[in-house]
Amino acid sequence: MRYLDPRADLTFKKVFGEHPDLVISLLNALLPLDDDHLVKTVEYIPIELVPDNPLKKNSIVDVRCKDQEGRQFLVEMQMIWSEEFKQRVLFNASKAYVRQLDKKEDYELLHPVYSLNLVNEVFEPNLKEYYHHYDMVNVEHTNRVIEGLHLIFVELPKFKPHNFSEKKMQVLWLRYLTEMGGARKVPKEFLENPEVKKACDILEESSYSPAQLEGYDKFWDIVRTERTYYGSARRHGYAEGRAEGRAEGRAEGRAEGRAEGRAEGRAEGRAEGRAEGAKEEKLRMAKKLKDMGLPTSQIAQATGLSVEEIEGL
Repeated sequence: MRYLDPRADLTFKKVFGEHPDLVISLLNALLPLDDDHLVKTVEYIPIELVPDNPLKKNSIVDVRCKDQEGRQFLVEMQMIWSEEFKQRVLFNASKAYVRQLDKKEDYELLHPVYSLNLVNEVFEPNLKEYYHHYDMVNVEHTNRVIEGLHLIFVELPKFKPHNFSEKKMQVLWLRYLTEMGGARKVPKEFLENPEVKKACDILEESSYSPAQLEGYDKFWDIVRTERTYYGSARRHGYAEGRAEGRAEGRAEGRAEGRAEGRAEGRAEGRAEGRAEGAKEEKLRMAKKLKDMGLPTSQIAQATGLSVEEIEGL
């Protein structure tokens, strides 16, 4: 028996976007919720938030639901990290928050929005923790929090179950996400838990149609393509920035002092080079994904480009 990878778009949405009991278990395990306010029931709501103004950006996530208290939960599996991802998370969560009210309703009717982001790459290499919780807090008194948005990022590659003492269900779900891809056998601990066992059963390759399996393989082709382009963009941006930095540094150095000119030139050149290189690679990647037949909305989600930029390719 072969099991598909739960991190793939097809399987992740099937496991957590079609089975309320499983997403409830995941949310209670991974979110910073008080025992008195755990998620008990959920109602799935559309994963795409269409703006009132057609010129504004859409918001798309993998799973979106609300619970018995009216709180909204956005869940995303992000296979490749990019510098814009945090801004996209904030954008999506903010839009979900403000779209709760009609024009004449009171602000007191607003409910918190939790954004849970499972990231398959390390984006904080200088921090040993894999769990990052962002709130809007008072800088001098961090226990003073403005309720509304809660952003959680989990760096999956950093997770090592023998190194931490988290809640049992948190360990099981993170192990499920990091160990089940391509597995031939289900670990005993997974079989002993009803929710995780059910989630494993959903991954059985034999339960998917040939068309679904073709889409599953295509997803991984796209991930490899994205990873190649992002890696190329980083290298291209660094090289271009270094070259421009040297040139600008020498020019400014002659006019204003060699030391200061080189420092400023390198910094500005690297920043501009990386930005330009990254944008060029995003456009190349979007063109390739478009040629592969991927929907515009998914290309926009993967690259951070606007629908207009993609449609103009």
